[in-house]
Amino acid sequence: MEFKNKVVVITGATSGIGAACAYAFGREGAKIAITGRNAEKLAVEREILEEAGIDVLAILADAASELDNQKMADEVLAVYGRIDILINNAGISMRALFQDLDLDVFKKVMDTNFWGTIYATKYCLPSIMENKGSIIGISSINGFRGTPARTAYTASKYAMNGFFESLRTEVMHNGVHVLVASPGFTASNIRNNALTAHGASQGESPRDESNMMSPEDVADAILKATKKRKRDLVLTTQGKLAVFLNKWIPGIMDGMVYREMAKEPDSPFK
Repeated sequence: MEFKNKVVVITGATSGIGAACAYAFGREGAKIAITGRNAEKLAVEREILEEAGIDVLAILADAASELDNQKMADEVLAVYGRIDILINNAGISMRALFQDLDLDVFKKVMDTNFWGTIYATKYCLPSIMENKGSIIGISSINGFRGTPARTAYTASKYAMNGFFESLRTEVMHNGVHVLVASPGFTASNIRNNALTAHGASQGESPRDESNMMSPEDVADAILKATKKRKRDLVLTTQGKLAVFLNKWIPGIMDGMVYREMAKEPDSPFK
């Protein structure tokens, strides 16, 4: 797949993997539509992309809102006349034991990560089908292996993976490409903004991010996988190992994952 003059919609693209994808696809000649719920951050990212010579449309939208997603698709079609690729990137995380977790926090994570994906895909799908384009879901290793204190995040990623597997099978004879990209630990602000038990932002990542994969490396891998119209993309050696081991020795993995998460500063298991 060549990207020149293709229209790429990226949700939650004001930072991290979303912003990196906007630049990666934009430098290939694609027209980029980015969304975000923070007007100031959205304007900054639009300016960065425009200064790089990328044709960009910035749309203020909350991924968790069905109406915002419908308006987003309508605006992209009104400006560019088509949608070729949708990258469902918008997402939030959380960190708290389920026994302590407010269910409103669980719902918020599901509304953004899962329902946001459903809404965006629903309203972009007709144009993508017409153009035999691509739908990309930014999932996680958590979509294959749950981690303690991330019950809502894990549930949202498992739900995403199941949805895309089903959708892929529905559209496989319509020329539509569906890719599920599952990064391992990535140096982004998702852990800084992770929600605590009562919905406050965590504020600081509990993990050392200095040796993690960069958002730019993740975006480049997604770009290459989209060109090749790959089905799945699992990133980092640690991530691939976790998926493999969880398939064959899930019981042993329970203990391994628990011990790994317990090493985090301020771990709820201590």
